Amino acid sequence: MRIRTTILGAACLVVCTVGAGVAADQGAARPAPASAGSPRVLVPHESWPCGLPGGIPNPETGTLLFTAVMPLERVADIGRTQYGRRQVVVTQQGTVTGARLSGTVMTGGLDFELTLANGVVEVEQILVLRMGDGKYVYVRTAGTGADSKDVRIVMDFEAPNASEVAWLNTGTYVARRVLDAAAKTMTLRVYEVSAPVAPASGDNAIRISKPAGVPPQPWDYRRAAAIEKQGAQLIVEQVTLSPSQSVGASKRGNRNIIPITGGELTGRITGRVLPGGADYQNLSSPATIDARYLWQTTDGEIIIVRNGGAFGSLVPTFEVRVESPYAWLNNGLYLSSNPGKAPGGVALTFYDSAR
Repeated sequence: MRIRTTILGAACLVVCTVGAGVAADQGAARPAPASAGSPRVLVPHESWPCGLPGGIPNPETGTLLFTAVMPLERVADIGRTQYGRRQVVVTQQGTVTGARLSGTVMTGGLDFELTLANGVVEVEQILVLRMGDGKYVYVRTAGTGADSKDVRIVMDFEAPNASEVAWLNTGTYVARRVLDAAAKTMTLRVYEVSAPVAPASGDNAIRISKPAGVPPQPWDYRRAAAIEKQGAQLIVEQVTLSPSQSVGASKRGNRNIIPITGGELTGRITGRVLPGGADYQNLSSPATIDARYLWQTTDGEIIIVRNGGAFGSLVPTFEVRVESPYAWLNNGLYLSSNPGKAPGGVALTFYDSAR
């Protein structure tokens, strides 16, 4: 069975009432209330701590910092993967408006939503903001909720140290996320909140639990063991790129982003690289890359790709539905060449990992 990728324009989405993901609902889209969710602190599962393991406050208890509105390029219902039910959203250029900052959300943002068998939702987003003065800000979020009615997104910003928005590198920020079918947009309302000073307990907390036997989704890329070496060739990909979006020196080093605009795939898997995502580089020594993007095979499957590590030791990993003819990618070990120059971008070769 093929995965169906919904290209907006033919999309049939509904709005979750608070800002979780797109739900399978036969009713009309409903606008999210201005404030929703329990006033209690939400304690994440230890495998997905969201940067606030002691507890995530209700966003609406804080002060609204800004609102980001992004048109949707693509909504891909991947299906049930090794981690749970997966959906990926790719965003177009959007707007940032607020009392303290304004600007643009750059094209190609990624929104990964995971729904577990017990209804728990986990969210990861990767976005790039361009402020009014032309400075770029790298954003990576992690969110969770016991169900789709109260998902809280913890924001993490990497702003230039020498910029008017360097204050984003500190503080605690929690957001609500809404997907609107009628407007074909994703909205983030970001609040500055006071983080819990001590672990929440008792009636003051909602604790996230997960079904037994399901592997947790990773936050970091895989690192190869010292004994791994390149084996049989898996694929060759030609990836087209947009100009770099340089954050420069920030709280975790020298951040640089190179947006992915497309490409082709040949080898044991054939297809194309979809527009969206980027190579999120940290150029501080030792320089590392963390490329996040999507493949679409010639028979219609959508495969989530991540290729990360230091130059000379890049490791790709994959996520695809478990009923897919490519499900073997979920459990295999693979290695990647360094990127080489190609027309409009770069070329890479992926290999089986041999020992």
